[in-house]
Amino acid sequence: MFIEDIRTSRRKIPLHTPFKTALRTATYIESITVTIYLENGLAGRGEAAPTWVITGDSSESIQAALEGPIKQAILQQDIRHFQSLLVAIQNSCIGNTSAKAAADIALHDVYSRWMGVPLYQLLGDYQSLKTSMTIGVDDPKKMAKDADKWVEKGYTSLKIKVGAKPELDMDRILAIREVIPSEILLRLDANQGWTPKQAVQLIQEMERINAGIEFIEQPVKANDLEGLKFVTDNVKTPIMADESIFSPQDAFKIIQGHYADLINIKLMKSGGIYNALIIADLAMVNQVPCMIGSMMESSYSVGAAAHFAAAHPNVIYYDLDAPLWLTEKPEVIEYQGEKVSLSTGEGISGVDK
Repeated sequence: MFIEDIRTSRRKIPLHTPFKTALRTATYIESITVTIYLENGLAGRGEAAPTWVITGDSSESIQAALEGPIKQAILQQDIRHFQSLLVAIQNSCIGNTSAKAAADIALHDVYSRWMGVPLYQLLGDYQSLKTSMTIGVDDPKKMAKDADKWVEKGYTSLKIKVGAKPELDMDRILAIREVIPSEILLRLDANQGWTPKQAVQLIQEMERINAGIEFIEQPVKANDLEGLKFVTDNVKTPIMADESIFSPQDAFKIIQGHYADLINIKLMKSGGIYNALIIADLAMVNQVPCMIGSMMESSYSVGAAAHFAAAHPNVIYYDLDAPLWLTEKPEVIEYQGEKVSLSTGEGISGVDK
């Protein structure tokens, strides 16, 4: 059963609320769709969204990689050589992790449809999922108001964006803590916004006042591994590596050097599900728990990430709220408060053959 055609398209999706982090403010996303067609008419879909400040990928570069070296690597190849095709995607070009992720997702989608099972079943399991809700970085009063709103809607864990102005971060946490119950866990994401010394000082102060911080993502610059280790070694709160880890090789280095306690896997960084599984397996062997995260991206690619997370026992934290920021209705993934549900039909979308 051969891959007969590969086509791409691009669309823009507005956000209903600006999404603010220490790295950028987004008011819309661009999503590049790739569709893989088999000779029997079956099709599989993947999507990717560019995030210049993290992956370095643009809409143009994603589409060019998909229509160029990635297409060349797998067109007219037999879908029965599924694992070899996944490797071919990864070897098709240097970098371009978002484009590789889109192609990898599409290949997983069409293969699981060809096998007649949901993607999570192809990957081997199904565990229930519940997402945190992100509170964008802003002035303390606005962040406290947003946090209170989402707790009232039933969310039991909040992801708090910090790092844009480190001198305000303690005020942000104190303001949020004043309005939400103590049992609500806070997950802080500094998006590389602190220096190592700032991170240690801030985290130790949060520990001193018992601020209820579950873990902290990427406190320092992605390439400052010694700084990351300095923070990990000098605080009690678990530290999660995010932008520091793209590949399995990155994960191996972080784990072996004890640079962080936890790993955030994102398909747009790893190049898709193939490498995400390797990272999660590697981390599991070394007793390092993982989170599934997402960029500001479409519900389709977030849905693929959710299938991966539902199937892997070492993925125990879930950050899958990106589609809830978009003006379009989520597809392939359903939200009931913090609970995330997936279709039991074939592939990612559940559309039958």
